[in-house]
Amino acid sequence: MNSLQQKFLYYSRRKSFRYGVPFLLLIVGGSFGLQQFAQLRYTFSKKGSLTRQEAEKFGINMKKTDEVTLEGEYEKIKKLDIEHWDNVRGPRPWEETTPASGKH
Repeated sequence: MNSLQQKFLYYSRRKSFRYGVPFLLLIVGGSFGLQQFAQLRYTFSKKGSLTRQEAEKFGINMKKTDEVTLEGEYEKIKKLDIEHWDNVRGPRPWEETTPASGKH
């Protein structure tokens, strides 16, 4: 028992023991604490997607999944004229809102 007490006193006087052990306990304990908080986040978060009925209740008109396809959207984009366009500056919050006159 005496040698155990002597070893403890020897190591407790070292800086690496006095500062290192509490630091490691903080890191390991913090990891477990964060794990618990993260688990709470996912446990009580609302999971699920918005249904068509819920969207219509909020005034959102959703298209049917059969109406929108990747190929159909690609055909719409192919028809756009991307070569001839004007760069129009958007209004800033401190400017008066007036219709764009088309001047550069």
